[in-house]
Amino acid sequence: MRLRALFLAASTAALMTALPAAAQTAYVSNEKDNSVSVIDMKTLAVTGTIKVGQRPRGIVLSRDNTKLYICASDDDTVQVLDLATRKIVSNLPSGEDPELFALHPDGRQLFIANEDSNVVTVVDTQDRKVLFQVDVGVEPEGMAVSPDGKWAVNTSETTNMVHWIDVEKRAVTDNTLVGARPRYAQFTKDGSQLWATAEVGGTLSVIDTATRKVTKTVSFAIKGVPKDRIQPVGIRLTDDGRYGFIALGPANHVAVVDAKTFEVVKYLLVGRRVWQLDFTPDQKTVVSTNGVSGDVSVIDVESLTVTKSIKVGRYPWGVAIAP
Repeated sequence: MRLRALFLAASTAALMTALPAAAQTAYVSNEKDNSVSVIDMKTLAVTGTIKVGQRPRGIVLSRDNTKLYICASDDDTVQVLDLATRKIVSNLPSGEDPELFALHPDGRQLFIANEDSNVVTVVDTQDRKVLFQVDVGVEPEGMAVSPDGKWAVNTSETTNMVHWIDVEKRAVTDNTLVGARPRYAQFTKDGSQLWATAEVGGTLSVIDTATRKVTKTVSFAIKGVPKDRIQPVGIRLTDDGRYGFIALGPANHVAVVDAKTFEVVKYLLVGRRVWQLDFTPDQKTVVSTNGVSGDVSVIDVESLTVTKSIKVGRYPWGVAIAP
């Protein structure tokens, strides 16, 4: 019996080794098609299209990767997509015109920027109830939550500020002035810095979390591209603190920034009007959404090269990649 058990264990281990790894899957919200494209990141092919609410923009995965939260902006709701069945299973009471959101480390509190009503709405994703709302600046858009869950930040496009929400106090306790029309924000993995882009200002602000002060402002310049077309929006930072990838909007490039020196290492030509970015879970690949050209670009992180373009729906906006 002992020999048989050992044989079965060895056979099972060999079988598991021989099986291919599960394919990573990218989900892309198509703003003009009211749909989400599904991309197999192993074959780099679109494997399905899911109809969702009106004008889907920001998307984020649940902590267990079983659901996708979708800002259906023109429906004034956040939809919950079950990834196993590919069906919308519920709607969250998001407030008016949700565009971007961020999920708290607890996996329950979803912080939603409501552009038309100048508030951040916080929803319990399990109870599907509004926990509280916080007044912020005019036209709130970008949202981020610190890794320790203590801070939620919002960028307001017209007020040109980053608003620091103390999660425990449920109130704005500080504000940081940044460049014109800030659109997106992301904390570093250790939470010590916040990076925020300014679309009209054409800059990236690096903010010290402890002091809420700007410690570095990064500007961008691409040969042959007018300065007013360089409009930074989406951000993705590598966990190892090596690179920051910045989507530059109608400049049609992604900037690669050295996260230690804050110098631009390289500009990568992608599709037209690059909007948002996401890593594969192993952070070997970055995918960008290119709204006007209706495709996504696949970027190899090690070589800093664009390896493929994949057609999706009309005006791809958000992207989230599951294991």
